[in-house]
Amino acid sequence: MGAGHTHDHGHDHGHGHGHGHHHHAPASYGRAFAIGILLNSAFVLIEAGFGLWSGSMALVADAGHNLSDVLSLLIAWGAAYMSGLPANERYTYGYKSSSILAALANAGLLLVALGAILIETVDRLFNPSQVDGSIMIAVAAVGILVNGFTALLFAGGRKHDINIRGAYLHMAADALVSVGVVLAGIAILFTGKLWIDPVTSLVIVAVIAWGTWGLLKDSTKMALHAVPDGIDEAAVRAFLEGLPGVTAVHDLHIWPMSTTETALTAHLVMPGGYPGGAFMREIAHELEHDFRIGHATVQVETGDEEDCHLHGAHGTGGHDHD
Repeated sequence: MGAGHTHDHGHDHGHGHGHGHHHHAPASYGRAFAIGILLNSAFVLIEAGFGLWSGSMALVADAGHNLSDVLSLLIAWGAAYMSGLPANERYTYGYKSSSILAALANAGLLLVALGAILIETVDRLFNPSQVDGSIMIAVAAVGILVNGFTALLFAGGRKHDINIRGAYLHMAADALVSVGVVLAGIAILFTGKLWIDPVTSLVIVAVIAWGTWGLLKDSTKMALHAVPDGIDEAAVRAFLEGLPGVTAVHDLHIWPMSTTETALTAHLVMPGGYPGGAFMREIAHELEHDFRIGHATVQVETGDEEDCHLHGAHGTGGHDHD
């Protein structure tokens, strides 16, 4: 049984690659979070104030969304910081999963904001009020600049971290929404139609809802330990099954440790016995390089019934796969 275990070899190597490769995102985006939070906090106050003054529900709706974005940036920043904290005796993986919880919380926060905005918008549809189109245009134009600049701060990390992607999508959507508010303001100036403002607000709600659904879906999958997007479980299994000396693979599990790091555990049936440390390090290297799995724990079994029985506690039902 002692020769069958390769936890130390695969696991240590995986940690070495994972920590060295993935931990740049939280540190390098601290400044982006700080700038984004300060800019958008100031803009929320300006937009809400002018929205109430001008009577524009579209501006108030956008201000409400911007406020939720400020809160979401705070949550994402906190999660990015916590993800970088070291592991301890209680949290042996550290606090990496906090980034997944942050993405899930942000989606929930957006849903609450959407509900509040929608209620007010529907009321305004049936009870229209006077709107100052010129103020809508001026304030929304500032919003395009603020949200567009903030989105650019996170653009570089949007493909590698759902937390950063969430921040980017929020800001990019806000910039597009501000463009819509500018167009609505122009339409109101030229036509005088008051219904344009609440209808624009409804469009804003629809745009936010679309982005929120994607964030909620992805963060929920991560929270349920689904195989991360971009990783083909069948391809990983085929790679492991194709290794020299491997006759079967079972108890294969792939799950996100955080929004940037992926872990794997697997049992390899190798009748020839433990293949050596160099072989196990090569497996970890290939998993990191080809599949972006930075934390690999691989266990070797010789295939006899006693071995399988002893190792059965390490996986649930995996032996039936093969």
